[in-house]
Amino acid sequence: MNKSLATNLIALVVTITAYLMDYDTLLTVGVFALSGAITNWLAVHMLFEKVPGLYGSGVIPTHFEAFKLNIRKLMMAQFFNDENIDRFLTKSQPNYIGQYLAPVIQKLDLTPAYDTLVKTIMESSFGSMLAMLGGQEALVPLKEPFIENMRTAIIDISSTESFSQLLIEELEQPDMINDIRHNIEEIVDKRLDELTPQLVKIIIQDMIRQHLGWLVIWGGLFGGLIGLISALLGLL
Repeated sequence: MNKSLATNLIALVVTITAYLMDYDTLLTVGVFALSGAITNWLAVHMLFEKVPGLYGSGVIPTHFEAFKLNIRKLMMAQFFNDENIDRFLTKSQPNYIGQYLAPVIQKLDLTPAYDTLVKTIMESSFGSMLAMLGGQEALVPLKEPFIENMRTAIIDISSTESFSQLLIEELEQPDMINDIRHNIEEIVDKRLDELTPQLVKIIIQDMIRQHLGWLVIWGGLFGGLIGLISALLGLL
């Protein structure tokens, strides 16, 4: 179920019902809930899509080059380091590559990739809006799903026959580790060059959109609560 759509529809129904019944307190609750839910929905939407006239929207696709660069650094520094390349040279069997890389990836610390995502979001114009929703703490529930999905994606890429074949071909070159490392960098770059802003947006969107939907739910609930308190205190 789409959490965002359901929350906005419920708030809208409450607002319309209260208006037709001329129930001022419920109307205030509905209006506040609807405004909170719509505002948070727009904030989530602006992460992935550019909205005309709203500066800073489309944060994810706009900064896709930064994501690609950090993925490259992560893979070369921790995945294709000299020690691992040396081990590849002694066990460069086609059917063994995927089996060997999967355990390595499982132990790989992907926290820097998550930290880069959070930093990019917080340094964008979306950061000030997110600060009103709890700042970086609001993104904490996304950390584990993001890391697990990123790890699965890397394992899937490294397990393909084409990736294994390309890697083995490079390992068989005579100039050993330095040249191998350089060649692997080119392979990684070529694979990353295939990524487009739209593809990066889809990948990250699939990972975290369902969790960000809770921001819309809480926006509607807290908005409605604020509206109820305001009505009971006679502030409106």
